[in-house]
Amino acid sequence: MSGQTVTVTVAYGSTKHSITLMSRDDGKGLTVKDLSEALAQATGVPPASQKIICKGKSLKDMEESLCTYGIKEGSKLMMIGKRNSAEEEAELKKLKDIEKSVEQMAKKLEKVDGELTGLKNGFLAKDLQAEALGKLDHRVKITAEQLMKILEQIDAMNVPDNFLDCRMKKKGLVKTVQEFLARCDKIEACISDHLSKIQSKNLALAE
Repeated sequence: MSGQTVTVTVAYGSTKHSITLMSRDDGKGLTVKDLSEALAQATGVPPASQKIICKGKSLKDMEESLCTYGIKEGSKLMMIGKRNSAEEEAELKKLKDIEKSVEQMAKKLEKVDGELTGLKNGFLAKDLQAEALGKLDHRVKITAEQLMKILEQIDAMNVPDNFLDCRMKKKGLVKTVQEFLARCDKIEACISDHLSKIQSKNLALAE
């Protein structure tokens, strides 16, 4: 099998692509992944967006060998899938960068939540709790402000109707940010509630 080549014809839209694959020297047969990567090079359609069809059957398992699907020299296949334009790729990159910022905010909230749970479980001396809660509250407020700015940033993005990937990503991000904002409100309410309990206990002790 070493050094053997297989040439198949793949119809994509109105174009037919002749794809030649060379088997690797490690003796392993060609896989659907090999074909998918070659098609990405030839057509510009990313592997994740491809649907390769042979004899009416969709090739779903990337690690499966082409032989298993009965694909050999001269086989005819069809591919459907959408190329992302350079403009859409640029917008997607912006959204992915925003997503990273949102993930950082999520980690900050996670940390505050953990510290708040620790406080509730009495991991800090009672006379230090009010000050610690004030600091946690401040951190949550800052995170909420940053999330609001991110939401404004996403909202300001003008994504054309035909950029379907972008629109889906944008919609998902807005939902995620709104969920984190709701979580900020919840944590703030918990902090306020715990602070009230400490203050009333202190008042009772003072009396």
